[in-house]
Amino acid sequence: RFQVRNTLSELDLEPALRVVIALPPDPGSGIAALATAAPQTQFLAINISNVAPGGNISVLANTVQTDVIAFMAGYIGAMITDDYRIGMIYPDENADALRTLEAYTNGKTYFCGICRPYYYLPYDFPQSIPIPVEEPPENYGGYAVYLIQQREVDFIFVYPEIATPELLAYIGSSGAVQVGSATQGNNPLYWAASLSSDTIGAIQAAWPNLVAGQGGQAVQSPLRLADVDPNLLPPGKQAQAEQVLAELLAGRISIYNVP
Repeated sequence: RFQVRNTLSELDLEPALRVVIALPPDPGSGIAALATAAPQTQFLAINISNVAPGGNISVLANTVQTDVIAFMAGYIGAMITDDYRIGMIYPDENADALRTLEAYTNGKTYFCGICRPYYYLPYDFPQSIPIPVEEPPENYGGYAVYLIQQREVDFIFVYPEIATPELLAYIGSSGAVQVGSATQGNNPLYWAASLSSDTIGAIQAAWPNLVAGQGGQAVQSPLRLADVDPNLLPPGKQAQAEQVLAELLAGRISIYNVP
């Protein structure tokens, strides 16, 4: 028996209640208080801030799996771009961004190995450019211009931390294809696909443990392909990318150890 409610209070916590899945905002008197009042019930908090896993509370965090997104962006970019002409823009002096660039490069390598281009160029791909820390966001477009015009890049991945709507829109208007995190429906031109959190898939994965009374988990939301433009990422290539993503999330492909 399932119910959907807009609010939940301690008076609603009947003894037979097995599982509560709570979406923002924090319900009633707070999920922590509800969990204390109903120790026989397992609670799963979906993207509710300031709630930690423990006891009979499990948490689904809205974490950005940047390395997975970057690997898949590199893989898809190499798959749909002539001569593997992909590039990346990232913030300078950022160790995580450099690791993300490595993941992006490995995604390309996983698809095409040594990736020999048909036309010779005096440099390899991906081409990348760091944005200095002191650079104002309104100047970010100039770095995209460098990759597109000076390095002949046709596909760009932007590190999520600096992926402003203005920069993504500028890249799209310049004709370069992109793959990245979800853009809440405001996709720029030439946006091939988004990699977004699959909340339903995460709930389905956590459900058996919740029903069995096993709580206190930090549940990782898997990623899925969304906002797919079939003109840029045709169905066959989308299916291939989804298979690689599934293997990646299952741990059968290593992001940082590509032969």
